Amino acid sequence: MIDALPSSRFVRGAENSIAATAFRQWSVEGLVIAVVTLMVVLANLPFWQSALADRSFGDLTTWRFILSTAVFIGCLHALPALVLSTNSTVRPVLAVSVLVALIAQYVMRHYGVVLDPSMMRNAMRTDLREASELVTPWLLANACFAALAAVVIWSVPLRTLPRRRALCRRVLTVVGVGLAGIGALLLGFQDLASTVRNHKELRYRVTPGNVVYAAGRVIVDDLKATTRIAEPLLPIRTAVAAADRKPRLLVLVVGETARAMNFSLNGYPRPTNPELSRRPVINFPQASACGTSTEVSLPCMFSSLGRANYDEARIRADESLVQLLARAGMRVVWIDNQSGCKNVCAGVEFKDVTASKTDSPLCPGGRCFDGALVEGLREIIEGSTAGDARDTVVVLHQIGNHGPAYSRRHPREFARFGPECRNTELRDCSRTEIVNSYDNAILYTDHVVASAMDLLAAQESRFEVGLIYVSDHGESLGENGLYLHGMPYAIAPREQLAVPMVWWLGGSGVRGWDGLEEACLRRRASQSAHHDNLFHSVLGLFRIETARYVADRDMVSQCRPQVGT
Repeated sequence: MIDALPSSRFVRGAENSIAATAFRQWSVEGLVIAVVTLMVVLANLPFWQSALADRSFGDLTTWRFILSTAVFIGCLHALPALVLSTNSTVRPVLAVSVLVALIAQYVMRHYGVVLDPSMMRNAMRTDLREASELVTPWLLANACFAALAAVVIWSVPLRTLPRRRALCRRVLTVVGVGLAGIGALLLGFQDLASTVRNHKELRYRVTPGNVVYAAGRVIVDDLKATTRIAEPLLPIRTAVAAADRKPRLLVLVVGETARAMNFSLNGYPRPTNPELSRRPVINFPQASACGTSTEVSLPCMFSSLGRANYDEARIRADESLVQLLARAGMRVVWIDNQSGCKNVCAGVEFKDVTASKTDSPLCPGGRCFDGALVEGLREIIEGSTAGDARDTVVVLHQIGNHGPAYSRRHPREFARFGPECRNTELRDCSRTEIVNSYDNAILYTDHVVASAMDLLAAQESRFEVGLIYVSDHGESLGENGLYLHGMPYAIAPREQLAVPMVWWLGGSGVRGWDGLEEACLRRRASQSAHHDNLFHSVLGLFRIETARYVADRDMVSQCRPQVGT
């Protein structure tokens, strides 16, 4: 017994030594392949759920699809990691990859979105206030799990090999992984190609590759936009001299995340537009958006190109509607309660209500309600001099229904539909609660827009007044498992593309504005409309002539009895 003790200790010590030696013998290549394999299996659940949704696990072809696709995806991720990784860089490369994969998976699973370049641009351009509303306990839990995985990755000792031997091993591994990827693709090409062709969004569910690709596209596109030479500014002229009429005051209210189907003006059974319904507004019930995110829609709707001739780099480089109006001699002011104008208003007078109204009761906790925009409009009107004959255009950029914190978009007295979802973790709320909080935000937008109209109506002795309201895009509230917005345009649901559009051209319909016929405008409003109409219709309202003007997209001039100069 006495002799056995040292012997057993020796055996255990030898076993521990062997285990430790085995642990120390991890190669860079082995660590990369192991972590990538785990990410493909555990961090791509949204991809696998979508790809396998209509398949039977009793079918042999399903398992061939799973095997070939998993190997192909794994090889696609392993190859760049192998190229970038050395003994000193492999740990941070893998740790960041795991963090990105887990956060991306959380966002895709909870909100049903895909991380394509437009969604990535939206995420990269959001401000701290908006981003903080997406921080939930489950998001933090995923981040903590990623941190734990990073600790494990960092604790793995790596084998150091002579440079020539290490290079030879790396080359052989890269070649082997490449051949494995090609073999997997050949094995399942027909099935995989058919699946991706029928469900194009699947490629943006493969993480972390989707994030890397989308972020890269955004950076490259932004660089192209900054280096692109803008087209020369074309001559403009106003067909009717401002001296022949009162100066005009037009307010463009850019809504945020409001969808057409929740406006009672469009037939929604709830009274979400009680104030606008009592005013002589011209409602466009069939209006569509240029995109499904602010980053896409805002520049597009203020561009002469629009969705019909969509060219993102050209849109971002060229003159926007508000810039053209300012060049035409008008006073143009952009009042913002969002995350900026996405460069649409560069060079134009700009006011941020959150920065300028920190002491206002409309701005509790550092985030303003949209009522602050109306106060900003009031200040513009009161600050204008009686002798200034210039036309004025004021853009009010709302926070509107920006999710997921819908209940934070309106004062408490507008919480008329209940119970509300007051949680940014939408899946912890019932759909009824989500819709209630969303509708309450629509109700508040109704009040804000109506208040702006009342303010303008009080100025009709000084100005010809008008207001156009249109949202930048819509929102999914759980339909088909989707939340928020930002789906690729080609597959975006109606909830994200159908937007409310409302016009108001004075307290008595369209009195002024060069004799526009109200009945004609109402007939036009019953037809389909689009963000593409905004640029050209506003030019039509002011009778501004330029080569960028497209008459077929102008919804106004056709309703003017005489269009002579």
